[in-house]
Amino acid sequence: MGEASRTSEARRDAVFGRWVVFSPARSRRPTDLKSHNPTNPSPAPGAEAAPKPSCPFCAGRESECAPQIFRVPPEDALPWRIRVIENLYPALRRDVEPPEGGGGEAEAAELPGELAVRGFGFHDVVIETPRHDVRLWDLEAEGVREVLLAYAARVRQLGEHPAVKYVQVFKNHGASAGASMAHSHSQMLGTPFVPPSVKSRFNCMKEVFDKSGNCSLCEISSKDILISETPNFSAIVPFAASYPFEIWIIPRQHLSYFHEIDQDKALDLGSLLKLMLQKLSKQLNDPPFNFMIHSAPFGLSSSCLPYAHWFVQIVPQLSVIGGFELGSGCYINPVFPEDAAKILIELDCST
Repeated sequence: MGEASRTSEARRDAVFGRWVVFSPARSRRPTDLKSHNPTNPSPAPGAEAAPKPSCPFCAGRESECAPQIFRVPPEDALPWRIRVIENLYPALRRDVEPPEGGGGEAEAAELPGELAVRGFGFHDVVIETPRHDVRLWDLEAEGVREVLLAYAARVRQLGEHPAVKYVQVFKNHGASAGASMAHSHSQMLGTPFVPPSVKSRFNCMKEVFDKSGNCSLCEISSKDILISETPNFSAIVPFAASYPFEIWIIPRQHLSYFHEIDQDKALDLGSLLKLMLQKLSKQLNDPPFNFMIHSAPFGLSSSCLPYAHWFVQIVPQLSVIGGFELGSGCYINPVFPEDAAKILIELDCST
C-alpha cells in the first residue's frame, strides 16, 4: 500500500498494550517530516571548533561535579573516557532510609487510595565522553559499547541493594527532550518499586504469552518494519509505533535482563544503536530524542521469564502530546511504520 492510498487505521501494540491511531492526513509526506527544534549541538569532530563551553562534564572540570562512582578506564593515571557520577540534583535520594515493605507496595496492598513513602532511590549520570563536541553516535562502535557496558555495570551494582527493585536507563538529547546539559550524557534511576508502566508492559506481554505461548517481541517477523539487523539484534519501527519514526532495537535471542549483556553483544548493539541515531539525525534534522532501555525488574519469578524480553526504545521528539493523548492514553501518529522503515532503510549514512 503506497503513501498516497493510505487511510486512517488503529493498531494495538502487543508490548505496552496501547492503541495508536495512524492518520497520514494530519501530516505532510513522511519524508518532509523534520524537527523544527533541532538540538544544534557543538560541531562534530573535524568541524570548526566552537568557543570552549563552560561545562562541568568536560575533562578537567571533574571537581565541579557530584561524586564519582566509577570511571572508564579505572586507572587515575590515564585520561578517562566515561565517568559514572551521582546526579547533583537527584529525583530520588540515596541518603534517606529505604521505605519499609518494598517501596510501599506491601502497604498499598492493604491501604486503599493515596500513599506516600520516603523518596529513597539512586539517580546517576553517565558522562559518555570527555569532549563537549562529541555526540554518542560520533563515537566508534567500540566507544558506544563501552557506554553500554558502563550502564550494565552500574545496573548490576544497583541490583545488589536489597531495596532497589528496578533501574531505568535513559538518555535525553536536547532541551525539549529533557536534557539540562548539552554535553553528551545519559542517566539512570534505581527505584524501590516497580514503576507502573513496567508493570503494565509485563501484564500486556503476559496476556499475549497466555494466548499464543510466545513472547511478543520474539513473534515480530514482518520485513515491512525491519530497518536493519545484526547477528544479535534487530532494529524495527514497531507495528503500532506511538511516535513518528520511533525505533526499537530488540535482541534476536530471548533475553530478559539488559545488564547481563556481554562484550560481543554490546559491540553488536553499539554499532546498531550508532547507526540508528545517525539515521534519525540525518533524516529528521538532528531532532531532540529520548531513548530508554526496557529491562526486567530484579528478582523476577522464573515463570515470568518466557515473556520478559528487554529492548531499547528510541523516540524522536517531533510533535507535542495533546489533550487526546493525555486524556485517552491513545496516540496519534501521522506516519505509518512501514513508510518510516522504508525511508530509514534507504537513508545512506556512510557520508
